[in-house]
Amino acid sequence: MTRRQVSVTTTVAASPEQIFDLLTDPAKHPLLDGSGTVQAAHAGNPDRLELGSKFGMDMKMGAPYKIRNTVVEYEKNRLIAWRHFNGHRWRWELEPAGEGRTSVTETFDWSTARIPFLIELARFPAKNKAGIRKTLDRLAGMFGENGSQSSQGS
Repeated sequence: MTRRQVSVTTTVAASPEQIFDLLTDPAKHPLLDGSGTVQAAHAGNPDRLELGSKFGMDMKMGAPYKIRNTVVEYEKNRLIAWRHFNGHRWRWELEPAGEGRTSVTETFDWSTARIPFLIELARFPAKNKAGIRKTLDRLAGMFGENGSQSSQGS
């Protein structure tokens, strides 16, 4: 049995506070997304995400659709994760790496999904891992540097 998680880690030339500020602003998520699926934040979203926040996004994967997320993990400047109705999570973990740099790990975790085998059948883990790599490249580029990446999970 797999862990039902895929992760990629990179180092970004920014502080955890700077990165967390970006992650907790849902209006910035389309700028950050490397998968091409996150199109726009809904009007009426909170300005800043915190534990329990609900926020909506316009998405596109083939056809356009809307999704509503809930923040389910939160530790200021260190961790944020959200999930939607199927229960899988997108998690961001931030660790100071010295000299104004941060180790950033993004994880797609479908261990909490209601129907995990459908996620596997649709090959979302591999697709999402590729999207995570592109997202982390975008994040590093936003702060003027491409990070070095390592991958985890299957």
